[in-house]
Amino acid sequence: MAERAGDTGRACRITFVATILTGSFLLFLVQPMVARMALPRLGGAPAVWNSAMLVYQTLLLAGYAYAHALARLRPWVQAAVHVGVLLIGAAWLPIGLTLGGGPAGLTPALWVPWLLGASIGPLFFAVSAQAPLVQRWFSIASRDGDPYALYAASNLGSFGGLIAYPLVVEPLLALRQQSWLWSAGYAVLILLVIACAIRLPRGASADVARPSSAPATRRRVLHWIVLSLVPSGLMLATSTYITTDIVAMPLLWVLPLGLYLLSFTIAFAANREIADLLTRIAPITILMFGGVMIGGFNESPLINLAIALTLLFMVSVALHTQLYRLRPEPDRLTGFYLAMAVGGALGGVFAGLVAPVVFDWTYEYPILIFAAGLLVPQVFLTHRIRGLWRTPAKRRFAYAGVIALLVLLTTLTFRGPADLFGEGHQGLTFIGIALIGVISVGARLSYALILAVALVIFGGWRAVELSLAHGARTRSYFGVYTVRDGRGVRELDHGTTVHGIQFTGSPVLERLPTTYYAPPSGIGRAMEALDGLFGPTARVGVVGLGTGTLACYAQPAQRWRFYEIDPVVVRIARDTGQFTYLRDCLPHPDIRVGDARISLEADRPASLDLLALDAFSSDAIPMHLMTQEAFADYARVLQPRGLLLVHISNRFLDLEPVVAAAARAGGWQATKLYYQPPRQTPVASPSQWIALSRDAATLRALKAADRRWAPLVGRPGFVAWTDDYSTILPLLKWHG
Repeated sequence: MAERAGDTGRACRITFVATILTGSFLLFLVQPMVARMALPRLGGAPAVWNSAMLVYQTLLLAGYAYAHALARLRPWVQAAVHVGVLLIGAAWLPIGLTLGGGPAGLTPALWVPWLLGASIGPLFFAVSAQAPLVQRWFSIASRDGDPYALYAASNLGSFGGLIAYPLVVEPLLALRQQSWLWSAGYAVLILLVIACAIRLPRGASADVARPSSAPATRRRVLHWIVLSLVPSGLMLATSTYITTDIVAMPLLWVLPLGLYLLSFTIAFAANREIADLLTRIAPITILMFGGVMIGGFNESPLINLAIALTLLFMVSVALHTQLYRLRPEPDRLTGFYLAMAVGGALGGVFAGLVAPVVFDWTYEYPILIFAAGLLVPQVFLTHRIRGLWRTPAKRRFAYAGVIALLVLLTTLTFRGPADLFGEGHQGLTFIGIALIGVISVGARLSYALILAVALVIFGGWRAVELSLAHGARTRSYFGVYTVRDGRGVRELDHGTTVHGIQFTGSPVLERLPTTYYAPPSGIGRAMEALDGLFGPTARVGVVGLGTGTLACYAQPAQRWRFYEIDPVVVRIARDTGQFTYLRDCLPHPDIRVGDARISLEADRPASLDLLALDAFSSDAIPMHLMTQEAFADYARVLQPRGLLLVHISNRFLDLEPVVAAAARAGGWQATKLYYQPPRQTPVASPSQWIALSRDAATLRALKAADRRWAPLVGRPGFVAWTDDYSTILPLLKWHG
């Protein structure tokens, strides 16, 4: 009899675990899938993913609120209502975008949530609610089972869904196939939810579902919310950095979210050893890596990537472990999860909506790191260190020593008013911070003081200096732009990538195209051949304005137009006077503001002779501009003999196979010019340009003017990207 009861209990647990895993897997598989569907319509801005995350967090909050309200009804009523909600959600299958392009003038920050909410809102709401609801059912169906262990399984399923998308689903399946596969999984989920409902006690009254334990205090609920807010906001802040400086694509979108979800699995696991160990060392990690991330290694972005992800993971594990330690009794778990969802949504609002409007730099990142340092559980690392802080007299002595050391370390970094925190002594400063930080773990006030100083001296002060300098830094929905003045040059940076350099102080040099656009570059050679190819009245289009450098190739009778997605870039290049390429060389430019592909679709056929594609977002390439459908748009807007120039310089991706495959699929002739200047100077940067045309004679004429043009090399087996299918895994430069 006992053996039969044990088998029944195991079967019950397997059913509920399978339901939790399936629902969470589907929930987080759909996130990158729908964001990938939206790229051709919304553009490749990294902020699109953060806007999507806000939608998901809001829907998750709504789902958890619904589960919390439903959990007070009779178990069988709960089951009937929830199965009905799941069946209603099925009306939105198969998954797809339900709306067309965004209304003119509507900011993407508003349009993206509206599009995603209308497309998958009911489905996401229904699936998100089943995780806390099924856990509550498990606590009713299995009186001695721990439902919180199922939350670890839930987040393991979520992590699996996220990782499966870029590694398996995206490389193997087109979007339409992905949508139908997800629909099949949704049908399986409904059957599993029904199987769980069958195991609920029949005829049980609402009293079985009502909580009997003492409710949490308001202070405890607020603590839950804050502990959830910080890692959620930090996850989005980390996503902004990663997707800005590498590429706007799901493989990198899912890394911060995946680690964030994995932290729940560790924090809520039945085995507490890993969670407790990581929580114990988290304060040291925050202190060390927090300061490093603010300073950054611009020359080694992959190091930045590793440090940023490690920091996020450690913060998330520590704060979620603290949530686990403060969890209520199982009969109140839906309220607990609702508070966590409120915190997660508030973190998303802060990092995704408030910060880009209020701050001109990613100040949310150090703010959230500092908040994590204040909230993370701390214990003294040794008994000897604990003795330093035990009595008031020893504590005062320790504080005095810490302050004296901080003043000394800050003084060591002092060079002069122009360079208050130079790099000459930063290695020594880092070691000093590490030593006194280790001593202060457990003494929260001292630790907070050290962390604040580390965030300031390793980069925070420089950020404030740039913010105080008028016009030096601007932030928009699409990123952070910084204008830097050097010796005789002015530079525009987007993230860590140079977007343009102009000489200053000389009218002649101020008109000289520089960096990727220098005369020896591929675009420079094409511009010099423009008159011979298309005559003095050539029509030129440029995707990506930057500082307006290419405008200085314009001749009086030519007609030029620029396509630029970010109005802030237009203001920097044309209106502020910081860069004068447009003013000096093309005083009245035709600039189309909006995503280039959408703008090109509205242009007349054969209205351009040359189109230059230079659509960088930091060092990222918007994938939707590299598909067969995009190249068909370029072919339509170019005249039959027209020339397409594609800039593919990239630190992380080898994009030549993408263009070669698109050329082959679209009937283009192609050639490349990879220019390496003798040495790195503001005059010229290494650049990779590919020239394409439907007319072989056009390319022959271009190559006749410069023999450096070489054949384009495809990659055997590489399939051309489409709006329905693309993958970058074969293109990654793993050396960085």
